[in-house]
Amino acid sequence: MDDMLKHLTSASQPTVALVRDLGEEELALPTPCADYDVRRLLAHLEWVAETFEAMADKAPRPEQGDYTGDFPERMGRTLTAWTEPGAWEGESPYGMPMSATVNLLLVDLIVHGWDLAAATGRPYRQDEEAVEKALAFTERMAPMGREKGAFGEEVEVPGDAPALDRLLGVTGRNPAWTP
Repeated sequence: MDDMLKHLTSASQPTVALVRDLGEEELALPTPCADYDVRRLLAHLEWVAETFEAMADKAPRPEQGDYTGDFPERMGRTLTAWTEPGAWEGESPYGMPMSATVNLLLVDLIVHGWDLAAATGRPYRQDEEAVEKALAFTERMAPMGREKGAFGEEVEVPGDAPALDRLLGVTGRNPAWTP
């Protein structure tokens, strides 16, 4: 629990910083997620944070809404919810133990943070340990992720590429993507 909470916290920081730095004029920019511009991707991240807060609190899963501009606050509440030992107990709505499901949040924070950075031309640095943990989980879960439409077809990335590039490739993103 403690290591994963540390990884979630470190992975959330660069993504939250990117979100705080975005200007209104950037919300319509395209992202590596073909169906999302920056505004829709932010709405998705807000929903992800709210969903994982609800899961930690054993509350019903919320509906995805429109962009509200409060991802940093939602992410803060989500991290706080996961400090409670009971958050890690039981099974998630995804049919996995909560302790495994929380890896999905880690992957979303890292990958969608990169999506935002790529869309806006900003640099993006992530904690290497958090990226390695997300990569290991994603490599195991990629077939199911593709089956459920969460990931695109894998993009081939050299085996000696940085872990973030390999994570992006596994999720169907081209690390060299530009708008």
